[in-house]
Amino acid sequence: MAVTIKSAEELEKMRVAGRLAAEVLEMIRPQVVPGVSTGELDRICHDYITGEQEAVPAPLNYHGFPRSICTSVNDVVCHGIPSDGKKLKKGDIVNIDVTVIKDGYHGDTSIMVGVGEVAPHAERLVRITQECLYRAIDIVRPGTRLGDIGAIIQQHAEANHYSVVREYCGHGIGRGFHEDPQVLHYGRRGEGLVLEPGMTFTIEPMINAGRRHTRLNQKDGWTVTTRDGRLSAQWEHTLAVTDDGCEVLTRRSEETFA
Repeated sequence: MAVTIKSAEELEKMRVAGRLAAEVLEMIRPQVVPGVSTGELDRICHDYITGEQEAVPAPLNYHGFPRSICTSVNDVVCHGIPSDGKKLKKGDIVNIDVTVIKDGYHGDTSIMVGVGEVAPHAERLVRITQECLYRAIDIVRPGTRLGDIGAIIQQHAEANHYSVVREYCGHGIGRGFHEDPQVLHYGRRGEGLVLEPGMTFTIEPMINAGRRHTRLNQKDGWTVTTRDGRLSAQWEHTLAVTDDGCEVLTRRSEETFA
């Protein structure tokens, strides 16, 4: 595993990219309303990233991905492709996943948004998934192992009768969109790579209301859905390990971290 330790200069560039990614989500969230298409959300984000931020949307043309953000609605686990034909309706839940490149460095983050009034069971899944992310962030510091991160996410999800997607995971990030290490959202305490200051990676748990199994759309090669058709939720942040904890590089203005 070739994990890169970022220099102070690199970390400063990642702070900028992370802040920009967070700002995209803050900008787009109020525009997620019944009747808007995911294609329109993509265009708004693309124009904001390229115009206002003078940055690059990392997903666009990444291994052939055709859009600038991912929009994963209801039973879509991840990598949903925005489309003018996909109009959001009241009660939907949607993950909006944004990755911005600025001065060669990536900031990667996602949020869940409820469209209008959302059913209590969907709201609960969204909340518990965010709690999984926050509990994981809370233990990131030098000496923590990757298995500790996976274990705390898996424990909280399963204690609430949900399942953890295993085919997709968090990842190292920096100059590369996806670097080492892989950050699994399940695992056993005390196992895996030991975290060190200067490591940067994402934690992005994908939690299913039903079984953990997923299906890849063979036609578009990207869209991943739950195999049983039940809801899935995801939240994501990019982190840097510090000397005594971690810095959430994609923190949004409403979030506070100790």
